[in-house]
Amino acid sequence: MKNEAHARIRINQLLQEAGWRFFDNEEGEANILLENRVKITQKEIDAWGEDYEKTKNGSLDFLLVNSQNKPICVLEAKKESLHPLVAKEQARKYAKTVGAQYVILSNGIVHYFWDVTKGNPEPIYKFPSPTEIGAIKAWNPDRSALASEEVTNDYIASIQMPDYAEGPEWKGTPEASKDFVWTNQLRFLRYYQINAIEALQKAVAEGKDRFLFEMATGTGKTLTSAAVIRLFLRTQNARRVLFLVDRLELEDQAWKAFTQYLKPDYSTFIYKEHKSDWHKADIVVTTIQSLMFNDKYRHEFSPRDFDLIISDESHRSISGNARAVFEYFHGYKLGLTATPRDYLKGVDHDKVKENDPREIERRMLRDTYATFGCEGGDPTFRYSLLDGVKDGYLINPRVLDARTEITTQLLSDEGYAVAITTEEGEETDTFVSRDFERRFFSEKTNRIFCQTFLENALRDPITNEIGKTIMFAVSQNHARKLTEILNEFAEQLYPGRYNSDFAVQVTSQIDDAQQMTINFTNNNLSGKTNWLEGYKSAKTRVCVTVGMMTTGYDCPDLLNICMMRPIFSPADFVQIKGRGTRKNTFEYTFKNELNEKETRRHEKEVFKLFDFFANFEYFEEKFDYDEKLKLPKPKRRGGEIIDSGIDIDKYTSYRPDPLMTVREEQIGYEGMKIDRMLFKKFEDRIKMDDIIRKNVELDNWEYLISHIQHEIFDKPEEYFNLEKLRKAAKIDRKISIREVVEKIFGIIPKFKSKDELLEEEFDKFISIYPPEEDVNVRALKYFFKAYIIDQDIRKIITTKDFHALQTNPTLNISQFKEVTPKYREVIPVYIKDYVNLDGFAA
Repeated sequence: MKNEAHARIRINQLLQEAGWRFFDNEEGEANILLENRVKITQKEIDAWGEDYEKTKNGSLDFLLVNSQNKPICVLEAKKESLHPLVAKEQARKYAKTVGAQYVILSNGIVHYFWDVTKGNPEPIYKFPSPTEIGAIKAWNPDRSALASEEVTNDYIASIQMPDYAEGPEWKGTPEASKDFVWTNQLRFLRYYQINAIEALQKAVAEGKDRFLFEMATGTGKTLTSAAVIRLFLRTQNARRVLFLVDRLELEDQAWKAFTQYLKPDYSTFIYKEHKSDWHKADIVVTTIQSLMFNDKYRHEFSPRDFDLIISDESHRSISGNARAVFEYFHGYKLGLTATPRDYLKGVDHDKVKENDPREIERRMLRDTYATFGCEGGDPTFRYSLLDGVKDGYLINPRVLDARTEITTQLLSDEGYAVAITTEEGEETDTFVSRDFERRFFSEKTNRIFCQTFLENALRDPITNEIGKTIMFAVSQNHARKLTEILNEFAEQLYPGRYNSDFAVQVTSQIDDAQQMTINFTNNNLSGKTNWLEGYKSAKTRVCVTVGMMTTGYDCPDLLNICMMRPIFSPADFVQIKGRGTRKNTFEYTFKNELNEKETRRHEKEVFKLFDFFANFEYFEEKFDYDEKLKLPKPKRRGGEIIDSGIDIDKYTSYRPDPLMTVREEQIGYEGMKIDRMLFKKFEDRIKMDDIIRKNVELDNWEYLISHIQHEIFDKPEEYFNLEKLRKAAKIDRKISIREVVEKIFGIIPKFKSKDELLEEEFDKFISIYPPEEDVNVRALKYFFKAYIIDQDIRKIITTKDFHALQTNPTLNISQFKEVTPKYREVIPVYIKDYVNLDGFAA
């Protein structure tokens, strides 16, 4: 790996990518001048050196001008070893001298954009274009208008129906006009939602631009968000809003809600459905995964495309290096969560820094409060489950604690002891609750669980069939078995009623699982109920899942939740329990004997929480809420995060498998030609496959990848595989099936080189850990890259065998010493936790 400085080359490239011109061309006159307003020649550019090493003090001032040749921005360019912020005051003076409002500071690695009339330099990851600077100059938001706007309870309803108060059925208040409000689906803000918005306005008045709402599930975070969005758009403090979720079903929910609440005043688009015209929307909804894949957020968006960024379920969406997305955009940032994960709880900061300077940094990365500017641990606004229950807006569960003989022993301190006969004789193995369905499986126990549920489940108040239920299993195999048992029992109890649709497995292995969660909410999973014609409820009564329907899943008519597994995280317990806390009105309209329309309504007053592993007892009596929480580390396989559920049906064969035949053949030159043509043949094969084309359009990558693995790879015709395709395409790193398909269908323009990916990973890192002025950023980047690509470097750093750097060809001891001590610790931990090293292997 080369360690050469190229500040000039990189800065020139960033300028040209942004539409700035060194020379006159068909697009217009040069708009990059030297500080004395002199046009630049190629001879001068060559004379600066690749790292400005031939210039005075290793730096150069550029003047960026508009179409009228007036200065609008000063660019202070530094060599790589100089931090750009050291030139801050010098650049400000020059900007004032020439009458430019904006400054760009860059050393080719880190870059800052600064409006010298207000605020501080902000990190940027690409240079703004002339058009963008013009838009920034024209954009003049008014914080005082944002802070002083009056928000009343009809802030949303007045958009939905501007003249609602003039209707004859309106009786002065939402409470007195329930039928009118219900019929017209009007949404009035509750008092605490108004309090949340006023808390945000107070924070704005105090100069803050990051906020965190901690609101229990079912208290209307989406409605509150809609009011916040209107507040920003109406006061012209936002031109466009980005709403980030972490699951597909939440994307659909948010789009429907904002369309219902804010149309026709404001338009809402789902990004994946409007990739070419998303900029026409007022509100863009997307999963954070969509933006992170192939670093789409950097390539498809400008840092100033959104003036308000809202993160739904932010305790999940900022996990790992996803926080880089938040830091990329420059707008106000609002986090929404029911369970912020305070990774700083119980941490003695000074002690942690003394013992392990990495730990505090790792916790900061995931600490919801710190990310949204609430370092003290108090959110901008809080409304808890208990507050909601006391106010009558939420429902507490009725807990059914059921334990079999086996689970009682599994939960005991002694555990469940089993005598196992081995070749050496009889041995005793002891199992505890964590082992259930992982090491210990009992068919009879699972059948007892299902039978207990069916006998005690709350029933739909209209039809009297089993109420809608979510059942949480240990693993995908456990979910499959529970589904089979439930459908078997349902056929015995209600012959011919369900036809194996009573219970459905909803896990990542199941095709269209995300759509199934949406259908369950919309009451059309497997069709409509056949218990009462015209009644809107799903035929399927039970969804058996592992983790897909936890955070943010909205299904108000849920009546039962079953925890068929032990739970050890308080955040997981709160989220699972929260699925049932929403209130709901069950409604059925029919014609009575007089042929008149009649409506039956029943309010949801309780939901049942089936607890087969004493989870409720554990979190009430045993869990140490002051214990320092450990940062979770995602498990990976082939570069992808894998399900934590364990396959209990695995079987390892120890039977000898002797070699039958050996055949050796020398490949001639014709084989080399085949290798060159291999990628083209694969491309033609993929493009002809209707199944692949259809699933690319549907964004159904899980099924598509499985199809290619089983139907196309390693077949006798060509024996296609990823390694052959990688070599045929001359790529210097490992590639994924998805990446190959995206290249074939033009979704990505090219395969990125290893160095391009390293640059992107480093950009993410410094967006989360911006280097201080005394940091040698060039040395930092080189160490970061070396640690990723060289396993010997990783071993040396891990074992602290620094003498080995004396002879290491990639990173020598002097280069290591140039790295600021803090980053020698932080970089290895960050890479270990958040960078997929497998993707950089050749």
